[in-house]
Amino acid sequence: MSRMIFVNLPVTDLARSSAFYEAIGGTKNPKFSNEQASAVQFSDSICVMLLTHDFYRNFTSKDVIDAHRTSGVLLALSCDSKAEVDAMVDKAAAAGGKADPGPKQEFGEMMYGRSFEDPDGHHWEPNWLSADAVEGGAVALEQA
Repeated sequence: MSRMIFVNLPVTDLARSSAFYEAIGGTKNPKFSNEQASAVQFSDSICVMLLTHDFYRNFTSKDVIDAHRTSGVLLALSCDSKAEVDAMVDKAAAAGGKADPGPKQEFGEMMYGRSFEDPDGHHWEPNWLSADAVEGGAVALEQA
């Protein structure tokens, strides 16, 4: 079985957050969703788990952050093209998110990235890497 990643995010309004993530391309999995959590699949190996604050607190003794004020993680998601990056950011803004809270990442024909925040302030960075960048790694990006 291949590894999967489950990104668990605390949210203040589960219905609003579920609708947001579906609007940017995710598919809600009803088998793992209820009034406390919503599972939104982006691929066979990537699932975003949206958890109400009360439910999220079952998994940690730490304070739940306000992602509008504090950055705890930058979540990068690969895209197949520059156009797909732009489309995802546009969809995020149209669905109630904030477009481009961080700087664009433009490295010519090697890499392109933008960012958005979801309604709770979680920072996402959709990005596109050329086959040359994937093959050459960070050295290729430094030379771009």
